[in-house]
Amino acid sequence: MHVNRFRRARARAAVALTSLALLGTAVSAAGPATAAPQAPTAAAPACSTAYKIEQVLDGGTTWRMCWHYNTLSGLVLDDVSYQPKDEPKPIAVLTSARLAQVHVPYDDGENEYDDVTGTDFGYALQNLKPGECPGGTIKTVKVPDRGNVQGLCTTTRARGHAYRLNDDESTGGSGKVYTAQGKDLLVYTVNKASWYEYITEWRFSSDGTITSNVGATGSISPYDYNGTDGKGWPIGKGARAYAESHAHNVFWRLNFGLDGSPKSKVEQYDSKVTAPRGSGSPTTKTTRTPVTKELAGDAKDMRWWRVVSTAGKNKDGHPRSYEFVPGRSSKFPGRSFTKHDVYFTEYKKCEQYASDNPAGHCGGASVDKWVGGQTLTHPITWVNIGFHHIARDEDQQPMPVHWQGFSLAPRDVTAMNPLTPADLADQNGVPRNGS
Repeated sequence: MHVNRFRRARARAAVALTSLALLGTAVSAAGPATAAPQAPTAAAPACSTAYKIEQVLDGGTTWRMCWHYNTLSGLVLDDVSYQPKDEPKPIAVLTSARLAQVHVPYDDGENEYDDVTGTDFGYALQNLKPGECPGGTIKTVKVPDRGNVQGLCTTTRARGHAYRLNDDESTGGSGKVYTAQGKDLLVYTVNKASWYEYITEWRFSSDGTITSNVGATGSISPYDYNGTDGKGWPIGKGARAYAESHAHNVFWRLNFGLDGSPKSKVEQYDSKVTAPRGSGSPTTKTTRTPVTKELAGDAKDMRWWRVVSTAGKNKDGHPRSYEFVPGRSSKFPGRSFTKHDVYFTEYKKCEQYASDNPAGHCGGASVDKWVGGQTLTHPITWVNIGFHHIARDEDQQPMPVHWQGFSLAPRDVTAMNPLTPADLADQNGVPRNGS
């Protein structure tokens, strides 16, 4: 059910009525026959060749995944696995991953949108030109009521240094310089939500890192140029055309399946620095807190979370996990569901979108209503990254991309750096020159 809000009408595509009808019923999907996320099992379902993505990156890392397309949230990645060169089989990481909302409230309080569930976001998948997918492949996406859209790019892109080590002879080293450049697998689509266009990008790095970014581009709203009350910025000649400021609160929904099991653990880490005494140095103590119940979490300096496997360990005997590394975020306090940076909720099939959730029987229409103290056995992770957009002259026309997102960093997924050169493979634990 939609939240009642004052809003000007957004332009909609011809399929708007169909899209609206979906909000009150089952969500339609294109691609493999997985219209809505199902409760996962340890064994990853296969997908046909058309819906498989597999890429070997420099250093021997292989990423594998399936994909399907949802007429609300757009691109959905399924059964994501990671296989470094020295691992005998793929390591399951994510059962599913996708956008869960793009919430856009305007500063004057007159407009507020849920761009994923409230516009033609999924239907308005854009055809990509070859130049938009340099060196890659554009896959065909079957969109209901539209047909085939050349809308999914898979490609690779250099990301600079993966590592560098000068194994200095003065400290007993070999005198060699070890260095390598990293490369990422990129998977992305472009979806239009009225005047905005959103680039939904997933990056899979050779060192096991997963990064998700949403880039907003297109145009500034042509109907919101009256922000002369201190809630806008002049972008026309002189003191005219004050573009109304607004926020983009982007949510992601992550269903982990580490080592093939949905039964992960969640942990929170906080570090506290104590000022030095006399001529001494500051000390830092880090505390681990198991998150056993549903949580609405707030980012703080020296705080982080990780999702930990209960089904597998690396070769050192340490449980595999992925750590959350949020990008820059401007938290929006105007709605209860945007007041927190991360949510961990127990899996429930109807809980699909962070706000304006279509399933009316789900105990509330937003993610904050689902944090009810239930024990976490199959945690679902919701990430919220906000951006307060105060327009500038350079935003026209078209508007340059502004990005917001987060990373998942592997923590103990492998016993060593998965890109370790053969010469250094024996240096696990105390370095050879350590005591």
